[in-house]
Amino acid sequence: MEALNVDEMVAQLLASEGFSSGEEVAYVDADEISTIEGFDEETAEELQARAREFLDKLEAELDAERKALGVDDALKEIDGLTTAMLVTLGKDGVKSLEDFAGCAVDDLCGWSERKDGEVQRFEGLLAEYKVSRADAEAMIMQARIKAGWVTEEELMAAAEPEAGEGEEAAGAETAGA
Repeated sequence: MEALNVDEMVAQLLASEGFSSGEEVAYVDADEISTIEGFDEETAEELQARAREFLDKLEAELDAERKALGVDDALKEIDGLTTAMLVTLGKDGVKSLEDFAGCAVDDLCGWSERKDGEVQRFEGLLAEYKVSRADAEAMIMQARIKAGWVTEEELMAAAEPEAGEGEEAAGAETAGA
């Protein structure tokens, strides 16, 4: 709530109403804020303006850091990747579309290994962002398409079972019975 530049009482009021971040304040319907006791429509609009201003400033700072790290603009075109994620990737050496396309889901989300009867958890590059495995896979596939490694048609064809594939397996089962 520091981002809103409000006194402690206002911050506590917002927190007690369930607001835990500047993003929530910025993008919730203004009526939700103005219904808080002691707040009116003008106050709600001012709080939202401050929250959006803070988020815009933060985004600009992150984008400047992304550029300083040498992370390609092309990665910004991958749906689901935020500027903060791009900074994290850049710090770990993933700076181009090719670099990202070469990632595995485990690289982004993390993985577990069993060694000597104990399970070890390894954090992925984007673990702090709670990216699901399905979302990570979708982002990687977007990068592979954009990098020219595969086409959408090839992906769709690979997802469809081959004609007769299921019939052959069924025929083999009855023949062996």
